[in-house]
Amino acid sequence: MSLIKEMNFVKSTPHCIQCSVLIIPIIIFFFLFFDLHTNLKPGFQFSLHRSTAPKEKELLILLWTWPFGERFPFSRGHIEGSSCMLTDDRRLLSLADAVIIHHRDVSLSKELLPKFPRPNKQYWIWFNMESPSHVTNLAMMDNLFNLTMTYRADSDIVTPYGWLEKHNCPQNISIPAKERLVAWVISNWNPLDDRCKYYKALKNYVDIDVYGKYHKPLPKYYQSSVLSKYKFYLAFENSVDRDYITEKLWTNAFLSRTVPIVLGPPRKNYERFIPGDSFIHVDDFSNSRELSAYILELDKDDQRYNAYFQWTSWLRPVTVLNWTEYFCKACNTLEQTQSYRTIPSLTVWFKN
Repeated sequence: MSLIKEMNFVKSTPHCIQCSVLIIPIIIFFFLFFDLHTNLKPGFQFSLHRSTAPKEKELLILLWTWPFGERFPFSRGHIEGSSCMLTDDRRLLSLADAVIIHHRDVSLSKELLPKFPRPNKQYWIWFNMESPSHVTNLAMMDNLFNLTMTYRADSDIVTPYGWLEKHNCPQNISIPAKERLVAWVISNWNPLDDRCKYYKALKNYVDIDVYGKYHKPLPKYYQSSVLSKYKFYLAFENSVDRDYITEKLWTNAFLSRTVPIVLGPPRKNYERFIPGDSFIHVDDFSNSRELSAYILELDKDDQRYNAYFQWTSWLRPVTVLNWTEYFCKACNTLEQTQSYRTIPSLTVWFKN
């Protein structure tokens, strides 16, 4: 059980239970003349109510853009020990205690960032879920941001693609019936990518069914049921960067109850977050032919194959269904943050 203490994203309970939306246009006039920190805010909002006595001031967080354009509804809820209001109404910029800014939505031009003058001690939170290999124009963000919010474990606000939670008691291991050998879902096909090159070499030795934009269609609502019929899944990341372990492992493999074959950061990096016997790493083999031989061995040996699911008796994978959990974590961090600092260079921190 010591592994649990070492894996950063193992949690016993979720941080965010619920969130709420209160859209009341008629009170906009009220906000123009009264203290915004002690009342509801106009536009899209969600309230994180405290279960203990409130602080002197309620924090207002402005969501500058919807990440990847993905909007979602909120339902009423609270986070224990936290109290924030979240809005997407840019008219409240001068009143916000913090602004969450999704890098991809503003990276093309500095004109897309909030306008100056900037309120004193307002936190700008740099939100990014892409790998360093796919992030551009970071230098444009120098000396602007105060907190980082990414999948990386050294972020101020850690927003992983997935994590593990402990079961309250040991569970029976359930493995779906397997009908096929290896599957892969890929949308951004580029024959020059390392992952595509590795796939081409591997398919010379084992059968691989490929789904995605340029291959077999696989609607999202069928994905888990289809992938669960495969013994292995190619959880190949589009770049090899620290802590960059995405839905390819968490959703496509773990939630579908298939064994992930990973191509990404080194094995030791994966083992910070998941058990070492829950996945197969391509780096464990000299070449694709060696890996294919191992896959075919496991295919004929149920006992060895099933051992890759032992961890599911005491851990379960969890993924984020929408951005709610991340915004709740941002609120939590802001409530606990005492100091104010500016990050001189996001390039130095994120890429180097």
